[in-house]
Amino acid sequence: MSTHPPFASLCGAVASLLLAAFAAGQVPGDPLAIRSIAEVESRSLVAGREVVKLIPADRVVPGDRVIYTLEVRNTGATAVDAPIVTHPVPEHMRYVADSAVGPGAEVSYSVDGGHSFGRAESLKVPGVDGRPRPAVAADYTDIRWQLKNSLKANSVAFVRFRALVK
Repeated sequence: MSTHPPFASLCGAVASLLLAAFAAGQVPGDPLAIRSIAEVESRSLVAGREVVKLIPADRVVPGDRVIYTLEVRNTGATAVDAPIVTHPVPEHMRYVADSAVGPGAEVSYSVDGGHSFGRAESLKVPGVDGRPRPAVAADYTDIRWQLKNSLKANSVAFVRFRALVK
């Protein structure tokens, strides 16, 4: 019997979410197939030097930083011009500020479950007094990458972000 049932419950929920992140996602009729890979950094000493590796995020605890890499594959027969990739910040996770990257991509965020997106500095959320306040990274619910270049047929692009286990 565990002496920390809420902790065990949270770990189970997070593990389920992370396992779900490995599933490939594709909208019917959309040539873009997106695979989400969740990893954590593993640090070790080898010959007196620190070596950092990315390993699957099979077991995480509150405070762990998870690195999400999205593999965006064009499965179509023709190029996709300026593809858009959208991904939610997983439940029980908090987006790490300024961590969303992608070569040749413009990144925007949502604070309303993906209904609308904007640049970080333009987003507002209701404050405790009900008046709008600037959104912070912890308020983001979804991330969107607008790739500036086309993605050729049978090509792959990668985008990435970090999130903290709550």
